[in-house]
Amino acid sequence: MTPPLSEVPYGCFKEFIAPGTDRFAFLNALLDKLALRSSILTLSGNRHFMVFPHREEPGSPSRTGAAPLVLVAHYDRAADSPGANDNSAAVFLLLETAIKLGQKKATDWMIIFTDKEELTGDEGIKSQGSYTLAAGLRQAGLGGGRFFIFDACGTGDTLIISTTADHLIKNERGPGIIKTKQAVQRLRNLALETARELHLDKALLLPTPFSDDAGFLRAGIPAQTITVLPGSEAGPFISLLRNKPGLAQALINREARKNYDPLLIPETWRCLNGPKDSRRRLTPEHFSQVVRFACALSKN
Repeated sequence: MTPPLSEVPYGCFKEFIAPGTDRFAFLNALLDKLALRSSILTLSGNRHFMVFPHREEPGSPSRTGAAPLVLVAHYDRAADSPGANDNSAAVFLLLETAIKLGQKKATDWMIIFTDKEELTGDEGIKSQGSYTLAAGLRQAGLGGGRFFIFDACGTGDTLIISTTADHLIKNERGPGIIKTKQAVQRLRNLALETARELHLDKALLLPTPFSDDAGFLRAGIPAQTITVLPGSEAGPFISLLRNKPGLAQALINREARKNYDPLLIPETWRCLNGPKDSRRRLTPEHFSQVVRFACALSKN
């Protein structure tokens, strides 16, 4: 398959990941250029983009009776990193998804591009943009959607359905935790069912690095993260987890990470948040698989 980096909307991808790019202004202009209906929600100084179907109003009831589908990707990046895979690729994949869903006249969906997923220093989960965003969505009565986080989806051929939420809520207590666990499982089952319907033979359940699901969960909205890895990295990582189950915690906990050799983490993930997260590491020949998956979620 011909790599789509010269096609709509990917033609301006290189500019989006260039050093010094004002990614908020760039994405704002790109949404307008693509004629995607959007609005900006500012919370705690973070600016999030909300993209809607043209024929639906934000918060309108579902025509199918199902909870609306909410696809999420953060558009910020770590300092001094091109951010090609984390998370520019997923942003552009969801832009293509929005275009395709619009062409199909699909309803009951929303795409959110979040600000401040990347944390610095000693910042905790409540500093994430997704935390205050989720709290705001709940307050507005929009917390009942089916939330899927797309993060680091630009390198590899193997769809990874994250199990990190299990580790995040493992020791949580309270009256709502059982419902939260059940909701997470429903989202995971939907992801697995969608992968089966698309005959994606390379789809695995694995713990994944810290993402926006942490902020959503802490604010009371269950969310399922989707990412991608090369099969050559995913297979060995599964074997490592069998012998070193604590390695899963190292993906989301700085202190736990000190107990493990960094080389045990898949190379694709080791390159995130640094200068090696460049365009040359992307595998655009597999982009269509992620877009097909994202679009198919809206049918279930």
